[in-house]
Amino acid sequence: QVQLVESGGGLVQPGGSLRLSCAASGRIGSINVMGWYRQAPGNERELVATIASGGSINYADSVKGRFTISRDNAKNAVYLQMNSLKPEDTAVYYCNVKFWVVVTRYDYWGQGTQVTVSS
Repeated sequence: QVQLVESGGGLVQPGGSLRLSCAASGRIGSINVMGWYRQAPGNERELVATIASGGSINYADSVKGRFTISRDNAKNAVYLQMNSLKPEDTAVYYCNVKFWVVVTRYDYWGQGTQVTVSS
């Protein structure tokens, strides 16, 4: 069983920065994708950014140039540096890991961490 624990959320003023961290425990397949998703009240959960074990990165258009995703494979950790935050970034942010063992796909989620951007 894989568990994901997020940290780093909070309240920040517009234009400010936050850094989210996610640590995964348990056995994760060597070919995997770690990422961040978010869900604002009344909205569906949406992709923020993903980073694959091979290094490829994908960002939502709304965060390109402001957010940076990174990972530490030795620690099974993924990070999200969020700069120039806007009120519309307010949401619960969820860490996610997907990996494959032979033909079986595994998909795990963290409990979420609240990010509020407000003056």
